[in-house]
Amino acid sequence: MTRIIAGSAGSLSLAVPRSGTRPTSDRVREAIFSALESRDAIDGAAVLDLYAGSGALGLEAASRGAAEVVLVERAKPAAEVCRRNTDAVTRALRGNRVRVRVAVRSVAAYLESASGTFDLVFIDPPYELGERALAHDLMLLAPLLSPDAIVVVERSSRSPEPIWPAGIAPERRRDYGETTLWWAGAQPARPSQPE
Repeated sequence: MTRIIAGSAGSLSLAVPRSGTRPTSDRVREAIFSALESRDAIDGAAVLDLYAGSGALGLEAASRGAAEVVLVERAKPAAEVCRRNTDAVTRALRGNRVRVRVAVRSVAAYLESASGTFDLVFIDPPYELGERALAHDLMLLAPLLSPDAIVVVERSSRSPEPIWPAGIAPERRRDYGETTLWWAGAQPARPSQPE
């Protein structure tokens, strides 16, 4: 069973798609959100949850005070689960002004047409997603990051480090059994040096 761990919708159960997704364990989500709260990175944030599956990561951020959450999921059955979970979480957050929406598109298609910036991004693709596809997603994401944005990439511990594009700088790696979290931040463009 997947649930919201803490915040205004804490303990709320979430539905999970029947197949095609690998929900992030409670242990890993607790570690992610403990680290994010210690950095004061959630309250008022614009959050992007790529390869959302059930939407648990983005909805956890909504429960903990994010201002806006976008859940991107291409698979229609999983996107429908995201919608149901979004409805349940927004009902639990009745007085809060969080905006949550579900984008039923591929990650690349969403990123190619997105506008605005994001403060916090979760990327939890299927483990079988190739490194080149992930690198392409990260390249498309880089211009959409706010100056102090945090990017959390979840991969198999057997996967290599992601290929980080200009605009995203790796910070650290944390392993949790079969799961590895790669933490990165927005890297401002370097001013050109006079010759």
